[in-house]
Amino acid sequence: MIESAIAWLLALLAAPEVGLTSVFLISFVSATLVPLGSEPAVFAVVKANSAMFWPAIAVATVGNTLGGAVDYWMGYTAKSAFAKERESRWFGWLARYGAKTMLLSWLPGIGDPLCTLGGWLKLPFWPAIMYMAIGKLARYLTMTTLLLYVPDGFWRSVAHVLGG
Repeated sequence: MIESAIAWLLALLAAPEVGLTSVFLISFVSATLVPLGSEPAVFAVVKANSAMFWPAIAVATVGNTLGGAVDYWMGYTAKSAFAKERESRWFGWLARYGAKTMLLSWLPGIGDPLCTLGGWLKLPFWPAIMYMAIGKLARYLTMTTLLLYVPDGFWRSVAHVLGG
């Protein structure tokens, strides 16, 4: 049963010519407090096949939102880890603005811990996930669109400087 569900999910996300499965996995892992950027994977897929813009954005958004949900769950179950931080201004800010703060889940460095704190504060799950998805969608749309408009020569010069 589980094997067939996994096979179905991989078949649904897989596109061998562009690697949507990789985009999903990288986007998921990068949202679970692992320091990994998913934007380069999304950009590579879209750059390889511009017709994959919306599928890549959608898959990355779903993967990153599910990773954010894992962060939320970790926070929901890890009260003691954040006990001393309870009095910080971040908690007051999160408590005051509620699930809408998950719109900021797209921010590098703070977005993923913010999802964890949202779970710790037991913000309403579905509204938090909805705002999280909106924020992450906005990030992927913005980053991928901006990267597509940067000329290829710039990326070649960056690769040259980095030794590639």
